[in-house]
Amino acid sequence: MRGADVTQEGLFVVKQTSDYVPAEHPLIAIREILNPALRDMDRLFESMYEERGRYSVPPEWLLRGLVLQALYGIRSERLLCEQLGYNMLFRWFVGLGMEDWAWDHSTYTQNRDRLIDHDAIKTLFGRVMQQAEEAKLLSSEHFSVDGTLIRAWASLKSFVPKDGPPPNNTGSKNNPEVDFKGQKRSNDTHASTTDADSRLFTKSKKAEALPSFMGHVLMDNRSKLAVDTRLTLATGTAECEAALDMLASLPGEQRKTVGADKNYDTEDFVSACRELNVTPHVAQNAYEYATKTARAKRESRIDGRTTRHDGYRVSQVTRKLIETLFGDGKQHGATIRQVKLRGQLKVSDVFTLSMLAVNLRRLPKLFIAQAIMGATG
Repeated sequence: MRGADVTQEGLFVVKQTSDYVPAEHPLIAIREILNPALRDMDRLFESMYEERGRYSVPPEWLLRGLVLQALYGIRSERLLCEQLGYNMLFRWFVGLGMEDWAWDHSTYTQNRDRLIDHDAIKTLFGRVMQQAEEAKLLSSEHFSVDGTLIRAWASLKSFVPKDGPPPNNTGSKNNPEVDFKGQKRSNDTHASTTDADSRLFTKSKKAEALPSFMGHVLMDNRSKLAVDTRLTLATGTAECEAALDMLASLPGEQRKTVGADKNYDTEDFVSACRELNVTPHVAQNAYEYATKTARAKRESRIDGRTTRHDGYRVSQVTRKLIETLFGDGKQHGATIRQVKLRGQLKVSDVFTLSMLAVNLRRLPKLFIAQAIMGATG
């Protein structure tokens, strides 16, 4: 029998948003990890707001929305808030009921400085990783470190001389045509008018230098999770400096190891690691070849006293997996391939959220595996 095409909706609805969520959906396990972390931040949230005035959008809703954006690679907060109006799965995840209206996208603009001033996103990252530590998923001794370039929300056209008149341009006012061929442009002489914190940088001699930031991650070798993050200006020494900063913040006085690529095989980094009681398992950057006028030679800053151990070889294999963290954040999350916010502090929160989302994708399976191992002894 043919069903009737009834276009008039019922007057009352007796369903909840959770009724529309599939029983085995991966967001359920992620939300079970995220909610205890947010509850632990209750005192921080209390300090962020005044005692009087109208009620704000709960900060827990805002943070769940940002995590959702990083998980699904939603390209803008405007689109996120639009989907919160009709996507039942998203509404359930952030905490909106059937009768609640989604907040306007400008709410994030109004609250972003508040989240930055109170380190809310960094604190959330720490609370989630505390759960992993309590579940004994993390090692306290073996780590890997690496950095990645993050394209800034600025163009090459925005780089103008710091001293002197800007280059001549033609075309439209919003998208002018700038001819800078034959001109030498560097971070010492030029700066972006769009994002003053971005720097021209490239990791390859065969690639163009683009306005960028540099994100850094300290990875736990046991669980392959990001345990700490930094976002710095894109400079030639930023990777080593950020790595030392993250290693210095690790708890415990026991000896640790850190795996890294050839960029970290420098005298300053190796000696600083040893002062921190960290054994530098860096890839050896040694070479020798003949040039037209002389013979180029470079020796590694570590020797057989480090490389002869099996632990060094294990670190060199494991440290390459840190690239999967960056790959997940850039390919699946797509929020750090090129950021849509300007300024180092704002981009830093975006990068930390991206690494938090990568961890949240992996943690449910790790918790299950840990529980099975514990049950079987």
